[in-house]
Amino acid sequence: MSNRTLLKRWNRTTRAVELRSTISARCNWLRVGTIPALMLALSLSFGLAQDAFAGQSDHITIAGSVSDSAHRHVTGAMVSLERKGQKGGSAPVERTTNADGEFEFANLQSGTYVLRAKFGGRSSSATDVAAEVAGEMHKVDLVIGYAGTAVEQSGKSREIAGKAMEFSDSPGFTVAGVTDWTAAGGHGSDAVLRTSEAITREALNVKAGAGAASTQREAKDRSEELHRAELHRRNAERAERSNDPLTAVLEFQEAVRLDPSEQNYFEWGSELLTHRAVWQANQVFSKGVKAFPKSQRMVAALGAALFAGAKYDEAAKRLCEASDLNPADRESYILLGQSEIAAPEPLECVEQKLQGFVERQPKDAMANYLYAMSVWKRHRESADSEVRREVEARLEKAAVLDPKCGDAYLQLGILNSSDHLYEKAIRFYRRAIEADPQLTEAHYRLAVALDRSGDKDGAQREFLLHDGLKKKQADAVERQRREVKQFLVVVQEQGADQLVQ
Repeated sequence: MSNRTLLKRWNRTTRAVELRSTISARCNWLRVGTIPALMLALSLSFGLAQDAFAGQSDHITIAGSVSDSAHRHVTGAMVSLERKGQKGGSAPVERTTNADGEFEFANLQSGTYVLRAKFGGRSSSATDVAAEVAGEMHKVDLVIGYAGTAVEQSGKSREIAGKAMEFSDSPGFTVAGVTDWTAAGGHGSDAVLRTSEAITREALNVKAGAGAASTQREAKDRSEELHRAELHRRNAERAERSNDPLTAVLEFQEAVRLDPSEQNYFEWGSELLTHRAVWQANQVFSKGVKAFPKSQRMVAALGAALFAGAKYDEAAKRLCEASDLNPADRESYILLGQSEIAAPEPLECVEQKLQGFVERQPKDAMANYLYAMSVWKRHRESADSEVRREVEARLEKAAVLDPKCGDAYLQLGILNSSDHLYEKAIRFYRRAIEADPQLTEAHYRLAVALDRSGDKDGAQREFLLHDGLKKKQADAVERQRREVKQFLVVVQEQGADQLVQ
């Protein structure tokens, strides 16, 4: 079901509820049974046509449409019209936009009117319309955005919708739209990219802990701002579920402006990082960490953003900090281990943290595996027999603790292949495939070992299996990536806007 269909259905339901509520209220009045009550009910039925501007009509019409910052029609928006300079004042007249986002106010007297639109906690800014000539029609298109982002299109200048919020630590960028996935990196980079995507997913799933409590709340009552921020966050969550990430990211940004809480910073940064606005996510998470230095998930998310930007050493530093904030959290160490394996060079602090992990959890298969990989990566160029024995012992222990740990068997096979012990390596590769039949590297290395052992037919079979699995998995990854739209970002740099994606 499309986003627009979902939006229409939601608005039809909302409007039906409002209508039932209004009808119920009118029925209560009619039960009084008096003539004044009947006249009041009838006046309600026709009052909208007569408006608060009753009197001799000059047959002036003000009409137009309401859209969001992505130029999509907004169904069910409430548009209010108020006449300026009316003696004694008058209540605004309201219309609800139709399925095409359109509205109309007809049979108006001449004068100057103020037009506004609201929907889902957001609004346009006020637009003045000077209606002086009888029979004239004025067309005004409004954009639902944030304070100061209204669009006037009745021959006047148009302000950019959805521009970056202006708060004390202005982000200096604007999410201007979305585009399809653009492949990142060249040949040989996909393994690192996949690891980056995995680290991002896991880092964004870290639960909020004690460090998420706000330390910046003002003493004065902020209940109204907090309530508005909550509405924006809920709107954002609803938009993301409806596959509308552009609206979601703008709503999260507004929530931060109103309430720079740990949750709001984390949600905003997560939305940016999920849709590959990597450097903008880095900026948001950096501000979040500055405001909430004890938030483990914020620090871990910053590490994930840095890793996605190929800042591997800085990423490792942040991921190590995240593990220190909650040493009992197993997932932090898994993030560290994944980043160590994928990074081009050994990362500072990781081996030490993984050593502490395996010492606290000696019967954890993943702890033994990740620590063995870290030790081998750092010391393999100058590894002596003692280091080699420790690495093998850790890998063997991981395989015993978890027989489904195909990666441990794979690495044992690689170690034996490096010593030209192909028969032993073949046994480990077969165990790896038995544990995980989708482990493409195990099929490839088994094929190489079989070929060098003289089993050409067996090698050919494994090469074919490897090629088929790799293509199938690559196609699946590509489909998943294309389902996640990328943000188009305008960066304000030295007075000029630069479009990046």
